[in-house]
Amino acid sequence: MSFYLPDSYGLLPPWLFMVSIVSAANSFQAYITTKFTARVYSPEAVNPLSSRTFGTWTLLSSIIRMYAAYNISDPLVYHLTLWTFVLALAHFLSEWLLFGTATMGRGLIGPMCVASGSLVWMLVQWEFYSMGGWTIRPAEDIGLE
Repeated sequence: MSFYLPDSYGLLPPWLFMVSIVSAANSFQAYITTKFTARVYSPEAVNPLSSRTFGTWTLLSSIIRMYAAYNISDPLVYHLTLWTFVLALAHFLSEWLLFGTATMGRGLIGPMCVASGSLVWMLVQWEFYSMGGWTIRPAEDIGLE
């Protein structure tokens, strides 16, 4: 299994890989049933169309995150991936606090923790990954000369 994992330093790429796999699985189940989507949102707010729309949105985020797992030092990919977590967190917070279609509980706490934790992690590690922190660079490139 390890040959599928991203070949880079740090834990962020494998984390993005795992989050992407879980998100893709969540997307597929959203196409099949509304049961799990109704755990996040109030059952009266969930219908087959909203579940499939949520599944499509989640699958797109999953693809971007998987791409980042293998291309973590590409600044464009890093920024796009960061934005997937910003949008996810904003979405879940707004559905909970603004629209009232989600209640804090077992169904919402997981996605909120993943979105907020990943967002903070990516912000903290921004310079390391965007500057190719694991590569050896000439001294003049990092201001040592």
